[in-house]
Amino acid sequence: MIRPEEASAAYPIQHNERGAALALLPLIATLLYYASPRELRQETLYQFLPQLCAYAALLTWSRMNGATATRLGLTRALIPQGLRLGIATGLVLGTANVLVILYLVPWLGADYRFLADTPHAKIPLLLMLPWFIFLIAAMVELNFRGFLLGRLLGLGLPSALAIPVSALLFAFDPFLVATFQHLHWIAVWDGLVWGSLRVAFRNLYVTIVAHAVEVIVLYSVMRIMLT
Repeated sequence: MIRPEEASAAYPIQHNERGAALALLPLIATLLYYASPRELRQETLYQFLPQLCAYAALLTWSRMNGATATRLGLTRALIPQGLRLGIATGLVLGTANVLVILYLVPWLGADYRFLADTPHAKIPLLLMLPWFIFLIAAMVELNFRGFLLGRLLGLGLPSALAIPVSALLFAFDPFLVATFQHLHWIAVWDGLVWGSLRVAFRNLYVTIVAHAVEVIVLYSVMRIMLT
């Protein structure tokens, strides 16, 4: 098993790299989105603006630096650890969030049945589970924990600040908020957990697997409850 301190030394994510400031691009795009007129914010394509900026920044950054997989924490040696920690974390978070949605949300006077009308619920089961879920998890984690969080650290932000910033940007992603409404707050503590794991182990496989497993648990249970 690779220890956190060994991973930190073997897989640097913030040293000797250029273009770390590109991480500010999706941050600025998110702020601009929420400062835009309400009519514009309701446009689905416009809701993807921060994500598009993030992936463009990631692509540009990767072209400016070598050893991209190593910097992102995606080397082959990290896969076993990523599977072990990711599956365990995903099962715990998935179970906890199911209980929050089914019991705490109704107790607070909110509803979760709108989930039956989300784009994710309309995708065929055999396509969504597990293939599309894993694809979404990989892309989201590559963006928010691999690129954004790593580059914020590269800019000199302490992890105690960089982790919450990346978690809030994730939780307030415009498309996520528009799709999951009041339930988007769940993404705050998800982002804090995944960000903490990313910093501790320098292993993006951990957060990808944890994200995917959690969503599989949530999706499976909620699909049963809503049908």
